[in-house]
Amino acid sequence: MNYAADSEQCLSRILASVDLSMLSKRDSATFVSRLEAHFPTLFQRYTFVYGHQYDCYYHLQKLVELLRDGLKARKPKLKQQDAAKLKDPRWYKGQEQTGLACYVDLMGPTLKDLHHKIPYYKALGITYIHLMPLYDSPEGDSDGGYAVSDYRKVNPSLGNMKDLEALSDALQAEGIDLVLDFVFNHTSDEHAWAKAALAGDKTCQNYYYLFDDRTIPDQYERDLREIFPQVRRGSFTYNDTMEKWVWTTFNSFQWDLNYSNPEVFNAITSEMLFLANIGCAGLRLDALAFIWKDMGTNCENQPNAHRLIQAFNACLQIVAPAVVFKSEAIVHPDEVVKYINKKECQLSYNPLLMALLWNSLATRKTRLLTQSLKKSFVIPDDTTWVNYVRCHDDIGWTFDDGVAHEIGVNPYDHRYFLNQYFTGRFEGSFSSGVPFAENPSNGDCRVCGSLASLCGLEKALVSMDQNAIDTAIERMLLLYGITFSIGGIPLIYSSDELGLLNDYSYRDNPAKRHDDRWVNRIAVTDAHIENVMNQDKAPAGLNEACQRKVFNGLKTMLNIRRQHAVFGDARTEILDTGNHHCFGFVRYNQQGQKMLGLCNFSEHPQQVSGNILNTIEHKPARDLLSDSKLSGHEQAISLRPYQLSWWLI
Repeated sequence: MNYAADSEQCLSRILASVDLSMLSKRDSATFVSRLEAHFPTLFQRYTFVYGHQYDCYYHLQKLVELLRDGLKARKPKLKQQDAAKLKDPRWYKGQEQTGLACYVDLMGPTLKDLHHKIPYYKALGITYIHLMPLYDSPEGDSDGGYAVSDYRKVNPSLGNMKDLEALSDALQAEGIDLVLDFVFNHTSDEHAWAKAALAGDKTCQNYYYLFDDRTIPDQYERDLREIFPQVRRGSFTYNDTMEKWVWTTFNSFQWDLNYSNPEVFNAITSEMLFLANIGCAGLRLDALAFIWKDMGTNCENQPNAHRLIQAFNACLQIVAPAVVFKSEAIVHPDEVVKYINKKECQLSYNPLLMALLWNSLATRKTRLLTQSLKKSFVIPDDTTWVNYVRCHDDIGWTFDDGVAHEIGVNPYDHRYFLNQYFTGRFEGSFSSGVPFAENPSNGDCRVCGSLASLCGLEKALVSMDQNAIDTAIERMLLLYGITFSIGGIPLIYSSDELGLLNDYSYRDNPAKRHDDRWVNRIAVTDAHIENVMNQDKAPAGLNEACQRKVFNGLKTMLNIRRQHAVFGDARTEILDTGNHHCFGFVRYNQQGQKMLGLCNFSEHPQQVSGNILNTIEHKPARDLLSDSKLSGHEQAISLRPYQLSWWLI
């Protein structure tokens, strides 16, 4: 098939039949211009997936009409942002970029309350706020809001859509972008589409995967992995009302959408454009690896999943090009990088870095971190990582088994060790994590816990051991310091910036006690914020003193990051330090700036051979964190326990 010729002819016919009179002359010209630029990609992906269906071109025309309506609904100030970011297409690679992810109710507790937190965000240096799912969802257990009942309605306990738009405006006025979740693999069973399906609407029943008996589900099930085996077994739920089996990858109340139906793609595109037009700068693609199902596979990371995301991206480029996609693919490293492309996801979480930073803390060794990042850190130059240490979810050990074998590590045994270590079951562990999703069949699990509790602060405060307290804080600053400097946008998970401890109160809540991830979903109160924003007063106690140390440490590093372009649009080379307790990398940009990052993952002093100064041409350098100097000709570089250095030439 000659896609270029066919797409040109198809677009010509669509434009001849689509009414653009509702658009202004400027918007009409913009719409046609963007269609001509991006329709070839949209056409190729859409017809590859749906071209075998008799009504494919009907749905494609309807999709163009949806895009027209999306542009018409876009506010003038958002169109101005589109123009500005098209002139600066690499804006997300700037050294000033820093994100904060939070639940509204754990920081607000309402959208209106977040207005008063803006000075706090600015004090820390935040440039984007990722508000985790705030949409209407079932009462009680809603998978932390990831079971969406209405994409166009805010959960009433948090406010309403006007409140969200007002917050977006207020954030933008202060130079802070808004990022929202695009939960597009599934809806809740209370969504209007699901309710219509339950009532017997055949059109809406085709929006989901429904089966009359277990024959087909059993065939799929042979290759599927269980996501929450501690809650239920398998990936299908029987619905008594319809007398059908529903595909439910995650929870029984989260119904997977049927993307083999082009009506579903179009309907979700409409929801996506609604969210974009609220005023967000980014959409996090939740569970993107699961959106396409192919019999005989594990139904993750399928080629059509990539085609559909690229089609969604093309739709955004036509209507709201200021909005970027952030990939949430917590899968094998080789699969993660496949989602990262200017035409697919411009941003991506970096689960490999996250997991292996924790691995290096536990083992005090950096071989797996170094070898893995040498293989998997480089991504297209017009994209960027979102580097994080903790998030609202669990920690899964998604490193490459092949790399582990290469350095003599048994991956199965090593994951078992890491789970034991970070749940405090391993003798000598400093960590106070909680096991999550333990599989009764094989004993496998993942780990939950706050940054502070996983780094040893919880145990140190119980024992009132000042040395252990200081060491725990050094571990926290080390982990975040690497994410601030290795390349990409650092993302702070709310409560980490204060070093808050695990919150075990979820165990008293019947709607939460089965989900141990709530242990690291921690409220940041006005008192917490007052403690770090008003440091003229003495801290009320040891906990408050620790919160200030963590906050001030992160703030200082972010201030330094903003001042040096080498932390922004630059390249990264992962280094062999010659000392398996130490990790190193060099950053360099087109302006000739270079920065050598070195750190020590052990509680003992270490040295790195001066040969590593070859990477900065043995020029004099200054450590931006300690203000120490190097002549460039040292025989060895010394590092204190858990020290991080940023050597700038």
